[in-house]
Amino acid sequence: MNYLWAFLVGGALCLAGQLLIDLTPLTPARILTGYVAAGVVLSAVGLYGPLADWAGAGASVPLLGFGHLLAKGVQQAVDEQGLVGAFTGGLTAAAGGVAASLVFAILAALLGRSKDQN
Repeated sequence: MNYLWAFLVGGALCLAGQLLIDLTPLTPARILTGYVAAGVVLSAVGLYGPLADWAGAGASVPLLGFGHLLAKGVQQAVDEQGLVGAFTGGLTAAAGGVAASLVFAILAALLGRSKDQN
């Protein structure tokens, strides 16, 4: 059942994003940043944590989950370090995922070959 819930929740989040792209004049960049900001806000008011616990990767992998990760990192760092944690918490919480994506992007660029688009 965990896989089913992850699929349904992740699919619903992606469906909402696709509908925003298709039915509104919003650009994809604005929708993506809106998703991250919505994840931060939903995490701050305590709504995203239970959803992420229940849906697993279906809620933690999309961009809303990235916003939740940033908010959770800031909250934990503020509890431990005070005001300084507000500036460092999001960076340290997301550093592993960002570093991994950069390493894999570099490997893909080195191993892959670009083709002429014409």
